[in-house]
Amino acid sequence: MRLLVLSRNASLYSTSRLVLAARSRGHEVSVADPLHFQIVISRGRPAMFLGDRLLPPVDLVLPRIGASITNYGLAVVRQFDMMGIPVLNNAIAIARSRDKLRAMQLLTKKDIDVPKTVCARTPDSVDAALGFIGGTPAIVKLHQGTQGIGTMIADTAQAATSLLETLWAMGQDIILQEYISESKGRDYRAIVVGGRVIAAMRRQAKKGEFRSNLHRGGLGVRVDLKKEYRQAAIAAAKVMGLEVAGVDMLEGKDGPKILEINSSPGLEGIERTSGIDVAGAIVAHAEKFLARRKKRRGRDPIMDAEQRLKRMRPIELARTIPPKRARASS
Repeated sequence: MRLLVLSRNASLYSTSRLVLAARSRGHEVSVADPLHFQIVISRGRPAMFLGDRLLPPVDLVLPRIGASITNYGLAVVRQFDMMGIPVLNNAIAIARSRDKLRAMQLLTKKDIDVPKTVCARTPDSVDAALGFIGGTPAIVKLHQGTQGIGTMIADTAQAATSLLETLWAMGQDIILQEYISESKGRDYRAIVVGGRVIAAMRRQAKKGEFRSNLHRGGLGVRVDLKKEYRQAAIAAAKVMGLEVAGVDMLEGKDGPKILEINSSPGLEGIERTSGIDVAGAIVAHAEKFLARRKKRRGRDPIMDAEQRLKRMRPIELARTIPPKRARASS
C-alpha cells in the first residue's frame, strides 16, 4: 500500500508513529503538508500537484488536519476523494466533527446524550440560555477548537454575559453548555477505529483547572470502559462518519455524555497511558478499508493524477502545469 499522511509536521509524535507503524507492515509511506498542494480543478479530470511536481501515485490518504488549516485542508481532502483515492476520514466527516454545534445537533438527532447546549447570538438571550442549561457555572465554547483551546468557564451570570458580549464583538460564534459537576473535572477519551474502541483513558484536570486535556496539564490513567461508554463512543463516531476518532465523554448522572469528537486525535497521550499500539491499529484498519473499497468497486479504484493528466488534451495540460520561474541573471 502506498500511504500518504497529510500533516504539517512529519516530526510530530502522532505522524511519526503512523509512519513507523506503516513501514513496519511493509508499506510505502510519505508525509506531505496540506498547504503545499495545488488543487487542479478540471471537468471530469481532477488532479493534484505537490509544490510544482505532479503528485506520485497514492493508494490511500490518512489526513491529520489541524484546526488552523481546516478550510484549505478540507479542500485538499475533498480533492483526493474526487480523484477516486480512498481517504480514511473524508472531508464531510471531518467538517461535521470540527463544528461543535453541528456535531451536537447530529448526535442528539440520533438520541445520543450530550450536555445541555444553547447557541445564542444576542445579549438579551443570555439569561434564558443560562436558565435552560441550569445556570452557572457554565461552559462557553467557540464553535471550533481543539486541545481545550476556545473553551472557557463562566462562574456567574454577569461573567457569562460579559464574556459572550466580548466574543460576539470579535465576530465569534459561541455555544453555552451546562457544567457537569458530577464529572469532578474528569472525562474519558476513547479511540475508535473502524467501529471499535481500541484504547481508552480517564483524564483528570490539574488543580485549579476545569479542562482535563493532557495539553492543559491533565493526568491520564488507563481504563477499561463500561459497555455503555464504549457503545456511546462507537455511536458518536458513526454519526460523524469517522473511521478514526477520539471521542471525549463526561460521566453524567444518567450515563455518558458526549463532549467532543476529534477527527485527528493525538496518539502520544493515549499510547503512553494505555500501552496500546494505536498507530498500528489505525494502519491495520487502513489495510482493511482499502481492501473493502477495491472489492466493492470490483476493480482497483485508484486512478492516479498521472493517468488523469495523460487523458487531457494538450491545451488542458498546459493550463495545469505551473510556469517555471526565470533565473536571475548574474
